[in-house]
Amino acid sequence: MALDFDLARTALVVIDVQDGIIRNGVTTPNDGETVIARNNELAAALKNTPAQIVLVRVKNDGTEGMNPVTDAPHQVAKPLPDAATRLAMDIAADETATNVTVVNKHNWGAFYGTDLDVQLRRRGIDTILLTGIATSIGVDTTAREAAQHGYNLVFVPEAMTDRTDQGHNASVDVIFPRLGKVRTIAEVLAAIEVSK
Repeated sequence: MALDFDLARTALVVIDVQDGIIRNGVTTPNDGETVIARNNELAAALKNTPAQIVLVRVKNDGTEGMNPVTDAPHQVAKPLPDAATRLAMDIAADETATNVTVVNKHNWGAFYGTDLDVQLRRRGIDTILLTGIATSIGVDTTAREAAQHGYNLVFVPEAMTDRTDQGHNASVDVIFPRLGKVRTIAEVLAAIEVSK
């Protein structure tokens, strides 16, 4: 299916590409620096266009983090140091970029308990290009929330990564095709250029 964008109705939403996550531990199938580089490519293509670039990060002060009782090992939510919440993408520090929004989240998904939906709707956004880490946690949860909010989704797995191949592949192969379109970074960059 062809990919085309109305940039004024499109947002790149990047999940948790921040130093404390993307540079903390082993990632697969893409290493952290590759994910940063690919997201930098997408952001550069959209910089100062009618599209929006939304950088989502975990930034808990402690008490707002959820602490469920789980079977899997679980770390209790605690305040994150500034170094851990620092955004890893170039555009985060680019003062010449006029279309960047930062959203702080406190849970797996970027919608629950944040103003992401309001930020997007006020700008007339109906299509989300979704990337980030971890594919099976933050990206997957955000995708499901976005679908329930009625957004069109385009997934760029080359700009995502996870802690396990199993988690990444389950989301990319099973869940994402049911929620939207899964495309290569080359296809997305080409469609962005055509849309300018």
